[in-house]
Amino acid sequence: MGKEILSTNRKALQINLQDNIYGSFAEIGGGQEVARQFFLAGGASGTVAKTVSAYDKLFSDWMYNENKSGRYVSGSRLAKMLNTEFREVTSLLQNKRTNPTRFFAFANTVTTINYQKDNYSHGWIGMHFQIEPGTPPNKAVLHVNLLENDPILQQQTLGILGVNLVWACYHKYTQPNEFLQSLLDNLSADRVEITMIRMNGPQMDYVDNRLLSVQLVKNGMTSATMFDRNGNVQQPADMLYKKNVLAFRGSFRPITYVGFDMLKTSYRMFKKDEDYDRNNTLALCEMTLNNLLEMGDLDERDFLARVDLLTGMGQNVMISNFREYYKLVSYFSRFRINNLRIVIGIPTFLNVLDKKYYVNLKGGIFEAFGKLFVENMKLYVYPTVSSVSVEDKDTMGTLITSKNIPLPGDLKFLYKYLIRNGKILDLKEIKKEWLYINSANVLNMIHRSQPGWEKMVPRYVEKTIKAKNLFGYLTDAEKTEN
Repeated sequence: MGKEILSTNRKALQINLQDNIYGSFAEIGGGQEVARQFFLAGGASGTVAKTVSAYDKLFSDWMYNENKSGRYVSGSRLAKMLNTEFREVTSLLQNKRTNPTRFFAFANTVTTINYQKDNYSHGWIGMHFQIEPGTPPNKAVLHVNLLENDPILQQQTLGILGVNLVWACYHKYTQPNEFLQSLLDNLSADRVEITMIRMNGPQMDYVDNRLLSVQLVKNGMTSATMFDRNGNVQQPADMLYKKNVLAFRGSFRPITYVGFDMLKTSYRMFKKDEDYDRNNTLALCEMTLNNLLEMGDLDERDFLARVDLLTGMGQNVMISNFREYYKLVSYFSRFRINNLRIVIGIPTFLNVLDKKYYVNLKGGIFEAFGKLFVENMKLYVYPTVSSVSVEDKDTMGTLITSKNIPLPGDLKFLYKYLIRNGKILDLKEIKKEWLYINSANVLNMIHRSQPGWEKMVPRYVEKTIKAKNLFGYLTDAEKTEN
């Protein structure tokens, strides 16, 4: 028997009937749908200290931005709204209430779909809330994409989502994954996408926001999540919008010298491209959960270990649920990026060229290629060798590039067209002496405590694996015990 999902009205009523929860609602851009839900439930005087909706930009700037204009639908504007509202409600009321009170401030700043239906419908939603009276607030912040094609429906979605957030902050704060899943109670994934969540505070120091981000993808609440080079969770649109993007997909378990060389050579090639802009280019490593989810074998901590290794090397990281490369390209296109370069190794490229992966498309591989090779995308191909021996690195076989890979006959003319038009490019100046390295072999060597893997990974990666016992690594003492 599944868990009971409370209706939106019942959640709002539960909050209203708790006489020690009291706060304010500030909503901009999507009506006052969240506050409205609490009024409709009855008993709202026990919860609602104030509601406000500063639609005029001058009022919004005056109230929340110290008379300085800025982006109205942004994380920074939401933070100013929450700080202002929480400071106001506590300074005015904390010594005036007859019973110990847990104060909160709820806020959202949203842009719903316009009349022409051609804008980006999204918003920032958050809470500052006390678990214990008189303590500093805990904080929860979401970014959402509104997926419905009607402003009224989007407002209704906001109302439900807002109530879910207020309720979860007081009823699920000790259970982060249940907190996360409860945000979509009485909603479906085709109505709203939660692209980012951050939680922190005196009672929520145990929460790992990176783990929550992985859970968003795992639970199907978003298609992808991103971490900047410092390991901080970021909203994808903020990082990707109108950027030049260089994306390298891999398992990175662990990243080896070959992966490191793919990063370096691809960036070096992009810098020579006429479309390159140093100040507007984002390089990132992308990992997909898709294959692991299909096998039911997802270790979130293992994923976070890989994120740590990559961000420790100064890399931005993206985690997605896209298996096919054309879906990855379509995702990037949502953010109107200027130019896209995708880095791929020959073994993976051969899979991309295999028609069996596109039987679900009416146009098969030709439809997939149409979606993959969009106007602003080029594929950077990293070579491999036909045979390799870890024991005898000097006997590596023929170098395989995009020019001499085996192709089905019915793809040859299309493939030649892509080559001649510069859509598929071989990476140059690669480290041929590293081509014998295979990450699966490295991982097996770590598992078997077999020496030699240390020479196949960057020094930082080796030190981190040993210091944190990643990927099954055992110290000498642990080997003796076993």
